[in-house]
Amino acid sequence: MGQYAAPLRDMRFVLHELLNVEAEIKQMPEHADLDADTINQVLEEASKFCSEVLFPLNQSGDQEGCKYEGDGVVTTPKGFKQAYRQYVEAGWPALGCDPEYGGQGLPKFVNNALYEMLNSANQAWTMYPGLSHGAYECLHAHGTPELQQAYLPKLVSGQWTGTMCLTEPHCGTDLGILRTKAEPNSDGSYSISGTKIFISSGEHDLAENIVHLVLARLPDAPHGTKGISLFIVPKFVPDANGNPGERNGVKCGSIENKMGIHGNATCVINLDNAKGWMVGEPNKGLNAMFVMMNAARLGVGMQSLGLTEVAYQNSLVYAKERLQMRSLTGPKAPEKAADPIIVHPDVRRMLLTQKAYAEGARAFSYWAALHIDKELSHEDQAVRKEAADLVALLTPILKAFLSDNAFEGTNLAMQVLGGHGYIAEWGMEQYVRDARINMIYEGTNTIQSLDLLGRKVLGDMGAKLKKFGKLVTDFVEAEGIKPEMQEFVNPLADIGDKVQKLTMEIGMKAMQNPDEVGAAAVPYLRTVGHLVFSYFWARMARIALDNEASGDLFYKSKLATARFYFAKLLPETASTIRAARAGSKTLMEVDEALF
Repeated sequence: MGQYAAPLRDMRFVLHELLNVEAEIKQMPEHADLDADTINQVLEEASKFCSEVLFPLNQSGDQEGCKYEGDGVVTTPKGFKQAYRQYVEAGWPALGCDPEYGGQGLPKFVNNALYEMLNSANQAWTMYPGLSHGAYECLHAHGTPELQQAYLPKLVSGQWTGTMCLTEPHCGTDLGILRTKAEPNSDGSYSISGTKIFISSGEHDLAENIVHLVLARLPDAPHGTKGISLFIVPKFVPDANGNPGERNGVKCGSIENKMGIHGNATCVINLDNAKGWMVGEPNKGLNAMFVMMNAARLGVGMQSLGLTEVAYQNSLVYAKERLQMRSLTGPKAPEKAADPIIVHPDVRRMLLTQKAYAEGARAFSYWAALHIDKELSHEDQAVRKEAADLVALLTPILKAFLSDNAFEGTNLAMQVLGGHGYIAEWGMEQYVRDARINMIYEGTNTIQSLDLLGRKVLGDMGAKLKKFGKLVTDFVEAEGIKPEMQEFVNPLADIGDKVQKLTMEIGMKAMQNPDEVGAAAVPYLRTVGHLVFSYFWARMARIALDNEASGDLFYKSKLATARFYFAKLLPETASTIRAARAGSKTLMEVDEALF
């Protein structure tokens, strides 16, 4: 079954030494009283729940899967319902929610850290409360006061769960052609009819009600994405007392038989004159839904970090115990029949790749969560705007770069275990299967790449990218003259310069031929992803160097991993830059008959 222990030491390092969150939140009035001890205590309690309650259900939940019982009824794997009850009773759903609706009001970065641990322990289970939190965020931002009072307290407490219903059988990413209809009723509600597919957590037995957020079209809606509205459609319509009342016309028709995340019900949802209420303004549903979609994209980043971390932990344990062959430089464990495989260079490459990607993702994603807190709560409006721009720029990288790396990392973890990694008993192949969906849902990684290059970078002439570039430049100028930082600062400065030149080159080509953006987008995102990781690894190396004399192995390990990242992983950008510059000709001038 493997094992999982939350990486609390590294989590504290990122929060308190790298990000200095206690000082940062002093500038956020609603969080100003929070201190480091409280944050650490929350993380420690969460780690116990994740390792003791959730992790033991991960493999059994995968093997058992969800079951469609007929007539819209879905049951989750054994133990899932009891674990959810414990989760709710402990107050975890309310952690990062508004106190006005029963929340605990902690910052996003604390909730973010919780979700890293939840996803390491059990990604399929975590999707139930994860999507509920996204529904909460959407309603909190765009719901009417009446809808907020009716639904937010139940979502915050965890009594009710939420979903996001976008995809239809004939359209996935292209929501402009969706067909679900919403007819107005005399009482201010709407009758909604249509079919949605691939709805994660769409039906289950964990909670007493499920709140669906559904995209649909009004009768007079314009074509395309400008004619989409958003509606809240509960499984049970709340009665006068706010409790689940009459059964609504929304029902699960079937669940998908999937490659991974078997413990989460991926549903076909049929809406037959289901009663719903509009969220936000008519024909502006995507604006409202994007709150939930962006929350989900950040959530996918945390799923990816979680899987990278737990796969690394288990492959590391195996590499230290598994005896196979002798070291090329002579026996390292002469008293044993063979050496542990961690002595072999390529095994170390695989382990350090996982470690570098996990720790880089933790630094990046926690920083992003802190900037969401700044965007929402900082007392300085200019800081709020700056944070919002950085989060908007980097959200597609959080989703795509981290999920690409997670799939590579889990595959490497399986490779470390060799044949044992390929069989179900050891649990490693499940991480590979679970990680694969993260590259697809909530907007495929190609969509994220197009969003980054086309909308976030070229769309504003590189203004947001320059803001991140300034963070890099400031760090390079501050540290570049220090001899001990040359091995980190020089490659950071180099990739920063190359990204700037690459962006200008692609922008010039795109003015002549828009296909140049589509051809360059994926390697461009990986290039910028490495720029982001280089920045955080250089900053972490600075802290490790400052503490190297302490003799603490943690800092020595951090420094060694930073050196590995710059020597072995950053050089991928030589290939991605070349691919991005290669243009669209070899793609678009190939006749379809030649495929």
